[in-house]
Amino acid sequence: MYRFLLSRQWVILTLLTLALIPTMIELGFWQLHRHEHKVALNQVISDSLSARPVPAESLTGPGRSIEHKDLYRRVTAKGTFDTADEVVVRRRTNADEAVGFHVLTPFVLDDGRVLMVNRGWIPADGAQSEFPKIPAPAKGETTVTGRLMADETTADSGIKDVRGLPDRMVMLINSKQQSESLGKQVLGGYIELTAPEPKGDVPELISEPDHSGIGPHMAYAVQWWLFASGVPVGWVVLVRRERRDQQEADAAETEPAAEPATV
Repeated sequence: MYRFLLSRQWVILTLLTLALIPTMIELGFWQLHRHEHKVALNQVISDSLSARPVPAESLTGPGRSIEHKDLYRRVTAKGTFDTADEVVVRRRTNADEAVGFHVLTPFVLDDGRVLMVNRGWIPADGAQSEFPKIPAPAKGETTVTGRLMADETTADSGIKDVRGLPDRMVMLINSKQQSESLGKQVLGGYIELTAPEPKGDVPELISEPDHSGIGPHMAYAVQWWLFASGVPVGWVVLVRRERRDQQEADAAETEPAAEPATV
C-alpha cells in the first residue's frame, strides 16, 4: 500500500523533511534569542541614559573592557583635547545616511591618561584618501560629557579593519590600537560626545540610540515554527495524494474493457 515510500524519490523527500523540521525549529529559537537580546539591550540603554552622569574613570581604565551594563552610560571627564593626534574613522554615516567620517580626538585627563572622544560626524567633501578639514574643539581645560561605548572590533561590528590606510585614518574605534599609536595609557572604550556642543553644529553630534523598537525577530521566530509544523503536514498530504493516485491507476488497470456494441 505504501511501498512507494521506499522509492528513491520518496526516500530523498522524507529525509529532506526530517532535516527541515529541526533546522526550522533552531532558526526560530535563533530569532527568539535575537529578540531577547534586543529587549535586554533596550533596557540597558534606557537605564544608562536615564542615570546621572558619573566620572568616566569610575567605569573604565587602561586595558579594561566596558561592561555590558555600562554601555551608553553617561560619563564626564575633565581634561584637554589633543588635536595633534586626532584621527578620523572612515566610511561612517550620519542620520541621513550620508557617508563621511567620525572625528576621534584624544582627551588628555589631568593625570596624563587618555580618553578617546568621538566628537561626531563630518562630511567627506573631498576624496576618501584626503584628511578632511575638522573644526577645532574647545581649547584649554574642558569638562566633557558623553555616552560610554565599547571598543569596536571586526567581529562585533562587521567592519573590516583595513590596514595601510592614509595617515591619521582608521576603520575602527579601538582604545588598544590608539594606545599603541599614541604610546600612552588609554582608557578602555570611548565616549560619544554630547557636551559641550560644537559651534556651528559641526562635527554633527551622534544621535541618541533608538531603544523603543524591538524589531521583527519575534514574528520571524513564530514564522519559522509555523513552517516547521507545516512541513510534516505537507508531507502527509503528499503521501495521501500519491496513494490515491496509485489506487486510481491500479483500478483503471484491473477494470474490464467494455464490449463492442452489436449492430
